[in-house]
Amino acid sequence: MPGPGGVVAPDRHALSVDLEEYFHVSNFAQLIDPGRWPALPSRVEAATRRLLDLFDAASCRATFFSLGWIAARHPRLLAEIAARGHELACHGYAHQLVHALGPQAFRDDLRRARSAIEDAAGVAVAGYRAPSYSITKRSLWALAILAEEGFRYDSSIFPVHHPSYGIPEYEADLVRIDLGGGLSLVEYPLTTTRLGRWNLPVAGGAYLRLLPGPVFRWGFQRAVRSGRAAVLYVHPWEIDPDQPRLRVGWQVRLRHYRNLERTEGRLFRLLAETPFDTMGGVIEARALADRLPTRTLDQCIRRPVRVPPPPERQPTAEREDRG
Repeated sequence: MPGPGGVVAPDRHALSVDLEEYFHVSNFAQLIDPGRWPALPSRVEAATRRLLDLFDAASCRATFFSLGWIAARHPRLLAEIAARGHELACHGYAHQLVHALGPQAFRDDLRRARSAIEDAAGVAVAGYRAPSYSITKRSLWALAILAEEGFRYDSSIFPVHHPSYGIPEYEADLVRIDLGGGLSLVEYPLTTTRLGRWNLPVAGGAYLRLLPGPVFRWGFQRAVRSGRAAVLYVHPWEIDPDQPRLRVGWQVRLRHYRNLERTEGRLFRLLAETPFDTMGGVIEARALADRLPTRTLDQCIRRPVRVPPPPERQPTAEREDRG
């Protein structure tokens, strides 16, 4: 996607928003039944418009990965996001984990969510990000389904060690994955920086809130200086310290509520330091500059794994917060 006045310079990086309500997060999945969602106070419109104003002030565009549930209930918000020059992409319909859905339910979820987003905003949707980064080694089959459904890029793989998500051996930069059978998909991994044997997650979300500000900025700018295509993400509820507080354990309380009042200031400083654009814009610019290599999945994962066939019976997976 070209930027204002032409193609975006290839040194730009991607700014993204996971468009969801505070009650959609996986940390609250055991507390709030989805059937209760429509009755809960909505906060997404006001917080999203604050983000839109912040992005305007910084003269940058972003990719909004919207839940289909949000698009169906707030179509004017989706239309406003598109009208203000931002890209809309898919975050699934109701924040269900990919490996818990299984292949056919995942395909159905993709179609339902994409239709809701495109109907609301009148724009085509080309990108996808899995709720809670739930494309992992056990659900790599989802990449082929995305390609079959016409998605051009994915941003679901987080190259980190985490008990609930991540592929730590995955390639840290933007690549086109050759999936075989004439299928391919661009993968835009979440940003990390190498510290000895470990990848430090510096893509945003809870890491932006929980890591000391100077440490996060150092790690993110280190990734930017490396020449890789970095991505920064945030949720609207992360700039909303006045959201309803649920009675949860200390770990969930730390992950979800810690430093909400600091997120907006930290985000604004990063926007002032780094040139950002939509994910589609960065991908197109990198492709035009011949900086988008094509590799197989085995080549992208430094310790190759066999992609398992889709399971016949889908296990129940616990949903946890992914920052």
